[in-house]
Amino acid sequence: MSQTTTRPGICRICSAHCGVLATVTDGTLTKVTGDPDNPMFKGYTCAKGRALPDIHNNPRRLLHSQKRGADGSYTAIEAGRAMDEIATKLQSLIDTHGPRSVALYLGTNGLPYPASALMANAFIRAIESPMFFTANTIDQPGKQIALAAHGHWLGGDIDFHEADSWMLIGTNPLVSKAIGIPGQNPGQGLRAAISRGMQLIVIDPRRSQTAARAAIHIQPRPGEDVAIVAGMINLIIREKLCDRAFLDENVEGFDALAEAVSGFTPEYVAQRADIPVEQLVDAARLFATHGTRPGMVNAGTGANFAMHGNLLEYLCLCLTTICGRWQRAGERVVRPNTLMPAFTAKAQPHPPYEGWGYGERLRVRGLTDTVSGMPTAALADEILLPGEGQVKALICVGGNPMAAWPDQRKTLRALQSLDLLVTLDTEMSLTSRLADYVIAPMMQMETPAMTMGSELIKYYASGTGIPAAYAQYVPRLLDPPPGSDLTEEWQFFLGLAGRMGLDLWFVNFFGGGGGRFMESAPIVLNMNGDTDLTTEELFAQMCSTSRIPFDEVASHPHGKIFDVDAVVAPRDPDCTARLDVGNGYLLTELAQFMAEDFASARTESGFPFRLIPRRHNNFMNSSGTNLAALNRGRPYNPVYMHPDAMAALGLPDGSLVTVTSPHDSIPSVVEGDDSLRRDVVAMHHAFGGLPAEDDEVRERGSNVGRLVPTDVDYDPITGMPRQGNIPVRVTRAELTVAIAGHAVSQPEAFTPGPGS
Repeated sequence: MSQTTTRPGICRICSAHCGVLATVTDGTLTKVTGDPDNPMFKGYTCAKGRALPDIHNNPRRLLHSQKRGADGSYTAIEAGRAMDEIATKLQSLIDTHGPRSVALYLGTNGLPYPASALMANAFIRAIESPMFFTANTIDQPGKQIALAAHGHWLGGDIDFHEADSWMLIGTNPLVSKAIGIPGQNPGQGLRAAISRGMQLIVIDPRRSQTAARAAIHIQPRPGEDVAIVAGMINLIIREKLCDRAFLDENVEGFDALAEAVSGFTPEYVAQRADIPVEQLVDAARLFATHGTRPGMVNAGTGANFAMHGNLLEYLCLCLTTICGRWQRAGERVVRPNTLMPAFTAKAQPHPPYEGWGYGERLRVRGLTDTVSGMPTAALADEILLPGEGQVKALICVGGNPMAAWPDQRKTLRALQSLDLLVTLDTEMSLTSRLADYVIAPMMQMETPAMTMGSELIKYYASGTGIPAAYAQYVPRLLDPPPGSDLTEEWQFFLGLAGRMGLDLWFVNFFGGGGGRFMESAPIVLNMNGDTDLTTEELFAQMCSTSRIPFDEVASHPHGKIFDVDAVVAPRDPDCTARLDVGNGYLLTELAQFMAEDFASARTESGFPFRLIPRRHNNFMNSSGTNLAALNRGRPYNPVYMHPDAMAALGLPDGSLVTVTSPHDSIPSVVEGDDSLRRDVVAMHHAFGGLPAEDDEVRERGSNVGRLVPTDVDYDPITGMPRQGNIPVRVTRAELTVAIAGHAVSQPEAFTPGPGS
């Protein structure tokens, strides 16, 4: 007789950590829905979460670890034996080339698993290698750089659910579930906010799902977000709309900021960004004055990809600060910690601190370690560059460099040249197809889960994390498939440590800067090679200093919003710290930005369009793109283009095209989208096959990262290259005529006219 159970679970596809109900029939995950009894999510989940049964039961799923043979083929290998061999190879490389020869990359799929991420970090520190890289420095590293330059407000953020206005730049949280609108049912949260009178401002070259709900949607040329924010700051200062009392008590550098933005007049910004001047003025005034509880400003991936991400994030903080948009004494702490330790929020600044130029120095482009982490865009160079310090081995956990890193061809050369490439992967992804060993891990419902990862992410940036004293823990909901040989990612690193005679000090590295601005002490556990430790025991140790006892959280299977009386404490009487809105380095970058010849840059010969990134509701980067339940018959990433631009090029909807940047070209399928400016095209990130598989574009999509060089336009602090606002042309793909034996000629590229 069939046996079916339905129990509460936690989706860990992204950092939102939605509370779900998981149905298991005869040991197989058969259904996932939202949990109506979860007090935070109230039945909400997204398409990705509902597809968890398809993800778990994917016929491509690896049930045994794989080892690459001399002929390039893969055979199953027992996980323990794989660890034996990997540990031996790593030790040999360390003995011969030093610890720096081993690097580790943590991708976005690793972050929702705090035990895996922190154990991976503990391992790389135990072998004394500085080469720990994450997806952060190829996404939005400017957030941590800006916070280091500006300082932190220890009272924390304003609650989106209580604010009368908010501004979002280059982000679409209704799809991404991140930044600005809390990820716990963002659609419902935005509807409720607008119904009570919130005025939303969105700056985006595309009329995204979020922009369509805005009171003001500014649709600029890509790459001009810095000019727009500087223009708003200038207008707010000129019209004396700043919070003067807050500035006098808490801020330095105001005069330097005022001087730096003085040239960004509404007329100049409107011309530069190609937006109506009245719209810019209205948006600045609305943000500065609307309502009794004005809100904050957040920038997202789209804006950060376009270069000057550090500067943009810094100006966003400056705008927030000159308007006094932080929680004050006596107000509720929005994110008070639950599974993390309790802390005292105070209505005072934490001063700026060193954010870059320290620690490990890379061998290329003068890059160093930073508060946002090591520069991932330089890792391929560190692998390819011969000499002392060359990276010989790479371990990837929760990431897919061949899909996610910029300059795909260089990445391919780098990964193929390694002495040892190890991935922890649920299937043979693009990167795993190049690996020497692929370790098959357990999946979500086969491991216990807790929401600590969603709490931790608030240390990454303002506008993220859980806006309540909410927590949930759930046990394992099903066993791994019969006959499988699976391990958990964190246990893999513990297994390596035991074989290599290492002690792992398990330190919470979230928060950047070595914990310099965390409100509580980091978690430190000496693992002492204890390979018998269970995940449940590890979670309990990780939460040993939590605000709410771990056992108490576990006693509420549907999760709970706990009654935590956390309010912002008054300023310390002897506090002299100040936030800095006049950072010399970043304001010098602003002057350089203003001096750029933006007019000629817009009309770069032969590249009339600007390519911007676009989130997909059904995929978390490269995960799930081959699942029918998620791709719905479209496993590729189109190049979206305004229909008028398509008509000018004579491109039928759905036709094959070539997208060319100054660096490289990729095939794609063109689709009309009138939400875009006519001079802008958009594509989803992390699709495509290997470069030799371009003929499978309709089955795999195409890799946007191939259009991006890592050593031309890049940030001098984080090394992040220009990954948005990419100059491109779009042409009809060459068609070989079999009878005539020649290629059809390509039409001329569309050249946007004034005001397009």
